[in-house]
Formats: sequence, structure tokens, C-alpha cells
Amino acid sequence: MGFHTFDADRADALEDAGRYRFCSREELLAAVDPASDDVVADIGSGTGFYTDEIAPFAGHLYAVDVQAEMHERYRDKGAPDAVEFVTAEASSLPFEDDELDAAFSTMTYHEFAEDAALDELARVIRPGGRVVTVDWSRSGSGSDGPPMDERFGLGDAVGAFEDVGFTTVEGKTRKETFVHICTR
Repeated sequence: MGFHTFDADRADALEDAGRYRFCSREELLAAVDPASDDVVADIGSGTGFYTDEIAPFAGHLYAVDVQAEMHERYRDKGAPDAVEFVTAEASSLPFEDDELDAAFSTMTYHEFAEDAALDELARVIRPGGRVVTVDWSRSGSGSDGPPMDERFGLGDAVGAFEDVGFTTVEGKTRKETFVHICTR
């Protein structure tokens, strides 16, 4: 499966409130469940659309994206004080072992779903920490999101995370997306 990143020239589309129909702020906040002193990372943060929803509830939030252009867009719109920008691949995160209390990705898992990235998440998430993945499902219609051949199913994510030592807490498939919550 070939991976690609979201076209930075289309970054304005990432600020569309219509995205909440795929994952609401309330659903994401409940899934991540950050404490006021937690260190959290948004993997594939883009312009910070979902990062902004978690930042007020975490002690420190890393906005991780492979594209510096996305960080520039996010800075231009204004980021909360708790947000620190990190330009990195998911397979090469610049964090200490067990540094993160949680990580989440919204509609970006298909861009980094490979063994090296999942191994890296297992390295940086502390024991008991959680990872929340919301992504386009291969069982969706394909009318939104990436091409069907770039999507995964819930079972794929469950298996991949469990293979690197995570335990599934919750998993569900919806009309176009899936949600997977796991702990290390």
C-alpha cells in the first residue's frame, strides 16, 4: 500500500466544520480523556483543527506533522499556548521513551500505518497511556477521504496495535470511519 500526505495546497479544507460529522469534538475529547497535566501528541495534526479541541484539556500538546507547511498554516491561524510544533514522521518521533500520556490521530492513520510508526508509538507512550485512532474505513462509501485502496478496516488497526503491545479498549466501525482506542 502506498502512503501519501494530504496536499498542503488544500489545507483550507481541513478547517471545514463539516469534518465533525466524522468525529465530533466531544467524541474525540472523551476518547483521548486528557488530564490537565498530560503530555499528548496529535499525529498528523495538519492545521490543528482537532488539536485545538484537545489542547485546552492537556498540560502540553505536540502538534506532529511531516509537512512544515501545515505548521505554518496552523501558526497563522493561531495555536493555543499548550501546543508545540514538531515536524517529524510518525516513524521517527523526537520524544523520550514513555514521554507521552496519550496520542491521537484523526483521519491520518492511513498516511502512516506501518510497522516502524507503530513501534515508535509503542516506544513513546508510557505504560498505561492510550492511543486513539479515528480514520477512514475501508468499509465506507469512498465519497469522502482517501481512495479506497489506501484505507484500513478496524480489524487491521486492532491487529497492528496489538502486535506492538497495545490492548484494545474500544473499537467501532461507523458509516465512513472507524474508532480504535487502545492502551499500552
